[in-house]
Amino acid sequence: MPNPTQTSVHVDQPLTDVSVAFLQNASNFVSRRVFPIVRSDKASNVYYEYDRGDFNRDEAQKRAPGTESAGGGYRLKTNNFNCEVFAFHKDIPWQIEANADEVIDLENDAAQFVAHKMLIKQEKKFASDYLTTGTWSTDVTGTASSPGAGEVIQWNDDSADPIRNIRDAISDIEESTGYTPNVLTLGKPVFDALEDHPDIVDRIKYSGMTDRSGSPARVNERTLAQLFGLDEILVMRAIENTAKEGQTNSSSFIAGKNALLTHRAANPTRMTPSAGYTFTWTGYVEGMNDLGFATSRFDMEWLKSTRVEGECAFDQKLVSADMGYFWSGIVA
Repeated sequence: MPNPTQTSVHVDQPLTDVSVAFLQNASNFVSRRVFPIVRSDKASNVYYEYDRGDFNRDEAQKRAPGTESAGGGYRLKTNNFNCEVFAFHKDIPWQIEANADEVIDLENDAAQFVAHKMLIKQEKKFASDYLTTGTWSTDVTGTASSPGAGEVIQWNDDSADPIRNIRDAISDIEESTGYTPNVLTLGKPVFDALEDHPDIVDRIKYSGMTDRSGSPARVNERTLAQLFGLDEILVMRAIENTAKEGQTNSSSFIAGKNALLTHRAANPTRMTPSAGYTFTWTGYVEGMNDLGFATSRFDMEWLKSTRVEGECAFDQKLVSADMGYFWSGIVA
């Protein structure tokens, strides 16, 4: 089977632009916004971690005339990231393309199709790696009644106190790290429970909050963020169909019934503390965008088809387990 020639395989910028527009509008997928994005021209590299305890220790001393000042230092270590490449393609047979109605743009549709697959991959990987117990320094489990150590009443129960639970978690991270958590990531069922919880509804109803039109606010991501003093509430609405092609669809929310509170660096660099970073390998191929995504198009003469292929190269990397607070099964 002949291979495509070097000149026929390239990153197609117009199709990449279509894919990027789709990625930016696919608001159900939020894992790219939980951790800040750091671009890298290499697949793997190192980043730096400071020992926060060295910064938070009281070591300044009174200085007598003509004497040395008190001094000290801080410990610095390196860690590494390694971007993996994920890919998916859609083939367009020339016979189908030649017979398609003018209103159908098969190549643009294929670009959005492969971009959607990349989003599902990123969301699934984030959920399996970071919406799970044993990852963050604090794990709390939701229970229907009689909470014990490491448990709270599930937030869909009117007797639960999600406001106190979340504010306690904010204080715990602040006390442990010196940084204020600013992002709360919720599975869709968890957001639904908070949206209807009477304590939250009452706080917002009587708070004087208004929406962007100036009308009395209702519970949404923006008003929840204001209530908790956070920069952003992210609701993972993305679903996955686990059925094989031809089988009855079996869809469920990727994030499940979990919640994650994290600190996200406002100005990400390799030396700025954050719960995590998403490193993207922008130097993988020419035309790779800041999200680590590119769309290629090439003709396959032997199949009489055009292939539209999407690739993404990234590593969602935990940086500080102390900057995350995780609730599992927090709604019934």
